[in-house]
Amino acid sequence: MRVSSVKHIDCFVPRNADQLEKMNNNSGKPNWVFFIGFMGCGKTTWSRKLATHLGYEFVDLDHLLEEQLGMTIAEYFSSFGEESFRKLESDILKQTKFAHNTIISTGGGLPCFFDHMEWMNANGKTVYIKLSPKTLVDRLEKGKTKRPLLRDKHGDELLQFITDKLAEREGFYLQASHITDGISLSVEGLEALIQDK
Repeated sequence: MRVSSVKHIDCFVPRNADQLEKMNNNSGKPNWVFFIGFMGCGKTTWSRKLATHLGYEFVDLDHLLEEQLGMTIAEYFSSFGEESFRKLESDILKQTKFAHNTIISTGGGLPCFFDHMEWMNANGKTVYIKLSPKTLVDRLEKGKTKRPLLRDKHGDELLQFITDKLAEREGFYLQASHITDGISLSVEGLEALIQDK
């Protein structure tokens, strides 16, 4: 199964023109901010809050992909496997016509495949929300059924899996242009973070 076309995301008018001007780099280059990190770190929650705060468009790539597929990511994983999923995920990332000012939440594994980190850093800013394996376990324990990589793991097995998987992925996550502790986040702090550099 292939995604035949990628949806265009229309931009809404910012509520606060001063915020828009403050974030605009005046080069004509889009203001795209990609949130990355392990599943459960808060990418969707904080990217949506920041988009609302700044008057930017918000896009969750996982939700966009599910909309294009007509099925959940877990269902697609089960039917077609990870390799096929990663190719579709890459297409969604690189072919979606994001609005000029957009905050984008990515899937936890997306930064670790193909040239995605290089591409996102070249086309916008990247924010890695960093959390410890134990904190991630506490957050993910109840929502595992929606996450194909976690659904059959419990207790110490889940902690070990997350510890190992995070160790594999963090080399990619640490290539982000901005890194923040996921425990003490605020929209004001995130706004200040992405204005730096």
